[in-house]
Amino acid sequence: MSVRVLIVDDHPLMRTGLSALFETDPQIEVIGAVGTTAEALVEARRARSDVVLMDLQFQRVFEGAAATREIRALPDPPAVLVLTNFDTDADIIEAIEAGAAGYLLKDAAPEEITAAIHAAAAGQTALSPSVATRLLARMQRPHTSLSARELEVLSLVAAGHSNTDIAQRLHLSETTVKSHLAHIYPKLGVSSRTAAVAAAREAGIIGRG
Repeated sequence: MSVRVLIVDDHPLMRTGLSALFETDPQIEVIGAVGTTAEALVEARRARSDVVLMDLQFQRVFEGAAATREIRALPDPPAVLVLTNFDTDADIIEAIEAGAAGYLLKDAAPEEITAAIHAAAAGQTALSPSVATRLLARMQRPHTSLSARELEVLSLVAAGHSNTDIAQRLHLSETTVKSHLAHIYPKLGVSSRTAAVAAAREAGIIGRG
């Protein structure tokens, strides 16, 4: 019995390439390839896919995790496998918390991607080696682990946003934002916004911009 796959990526070349890759596996059937999360939600409701292969960023907007959460909330939902270029802790954790069955990077070998499709369809977890290593390292350093919300706050600090901007974007009070920063600093062993960003980037917790 073949695994029915829906490809979700805003780059036409990527959709074409993945479709061609899956044609080499007689046990994988591509039932659709769409370029937006809105189309993905429509197709996920309409078609009976087993696995949705989901990117994270669409037209420079990170919508993939939110779409993953919506798809996983459907009755009898398909597994969602993330395939992206982004490998910061914040991206990985957000996707896993949204219900993704696996997380692969786009430089993964073709056979790794097809194997992950089969694993996700079978209800197994599929992580690229580098992602698995990052998650293991994070688990082994609980004292430096930031919560998903703290990662969001720190990522916005790194992007140059003020506490006021961050509060508005995350629908929080400025006091709550300051409280998150107060918890972030000792976890990273720093005492300022600039040092927190530098330490997080050095540790690979957030991207280098």
